[in-house]
Amino acid sequence: MRRRGCTLLATAFVVLAGNASAALPAPGEACTMQALQTMLAPSVLDDLSAPDWLPQARTPPNDPAPASDADPRHLLVDFAMTLRDIRYRRGGRSPPHGFDCSGFVHYVFAQVLGVELPENSAAQYRDGQKIDRDDMQAGDLVFFRTRGKRISHVGIYLGGGRFIHSPTTGERVRVDHMSEKYWSRRFAGARRPDALI
Repeated sequence: MRRRGCTLLATAFVVLAGNASAALPAPGEACTMQALQTMLAPSVLDDLSAPDWLPQARTPPNDPAPASDADPRHLLVDFAMTLRDIRYRRGGRSPPHGFDCSGFVHYVFAQVLGVELPENSAAQYRDGQKIDRDDMQAGDLVFFRTRGKRISHVGIYLGGGRFIHSPTTGERVRVDHMSEKYWSRRFAGARRPDALI
């Protein structure tokens, strides 16, 4: 019914505008202002304003800016956030197979910046520049001691005290707050990968 309404609406606009040679949308084409704009002559569009109820053509929000114009920190954070809810899998390094914590961090940096970070959290901790907690910025890596005294967990700092990570078996990639009791007790430090220095 909606598709038929779109075609009827488009036909009415074409007839009212006197542009009978304009192509009508295919039955499956979405009824948007963009589709109507392609059917109507520019001079007609100047005299018409789209009604409030008509969907407006929009640029998809997930289209990243060109890498040369975008801050690499924002690109890292934005991409990492698209991976939320992917399941944890020990040794996992890709979305179809799932992620462990270091595999998640490795994947994000490789995809966004083309940087090959070390493959486990302890080695990632030894890489890059040490950062004080008060100086952390989005894209920095945050490390935790979840199994005794050794570094055993890593996430990507988002800003505002939040970080994104792949926690443990049975969990999924998610955002947590560093002030949560579990994480604040186990925080081991932050590092800034060389690609962000």
